[in-house]
Amino acid sequence: MADDIEYDIFGDDLQLVEIELDPDEGIRAEAGAMMYMEQDIQMQTKADGGIFGGFKRILTGESFFITTFLNTGRNKAHVAFSAPFPGKIVVLNLTELGGTFLCQKNSFLCAARGIEIEVAFTKRIGAGLFGGEGFILQRLEGEGLAFAHAGGTIISKQLGQGEQLRVDTGCLVAFAPTVDYDIKFVGGFKNALFGGEGLFLAQLTGPGLVYLQSLPFSRLADRIFAASRMSRGESKGVAGLGGDILGGILGGDSRF
Repeated sequence: MADDIEYDIFGDDLQLVEIELDPDEGIRAEAGAMMYMEQDIQMQTKADGGIFGGFKRILTGESFFITTFLNTGRNKAHVAFSAPFPGKIVVLNLTELGGTFLCQKNSFLCAARGIEIEVAFTKRIGAGLFGGEGFILQRLEGEGLAFAHAGGTIISKQLGQGEQLRVDTGCLVAFAPTVDYDIKFVGGFKNALFGGEGLFLAQLTGPGLVYLQSLPFSRLADRIFAASRMSRGESKGVAGLGGDILGGILGGDSRF
């Protein structure tokens, strides 16, 4: 049984979650996710599950270590965690969700002490090869609260028995273990080449709850990279006296 924690979520598109801990209660989080903590909060960092567990966590794209933030005082104390890019924080009450939930790698933020963060593998080779996130998922197990982060806006879909939903592979955040997860080819020559959605979509088949994100970090990173590359290309075309200096500034040349 996980610690019975209380929380508040602040912000809109750049959210943080503040956890209130009673004496001897704790919360587990990724190394580097902590924003602030009060005086009686003590950090205990270790490789969860030993060295082997740490290496398994690296496979999910997370850090080798998990940090537990423990209230060692006699009064309530607070610790807060923030996400690394714009988006929303999803509250996962594992007690209400059947004790187990699956997340895409890099989405886990923090969880009450007593929640286990394990490695899960996709069941099908196609989902692993073309799913955008690889073979590796995160399995959260236990009874208590866990928090995940996703980009942009979050929506939830409750799929009925046999109901199917096809989504961009990067837009899937988390889903119940009862949901069947597979990858399907888009189909059609023009769709595949010019549809702009990639060659494959994730196919989810109910029953179960699914969380989706509108702005995967990979999509955001691609747009930033494309914009920076375009800016560098335009800076090379600046002509005239002072063009080299202006081009260097726009292109990020450290000499300017």
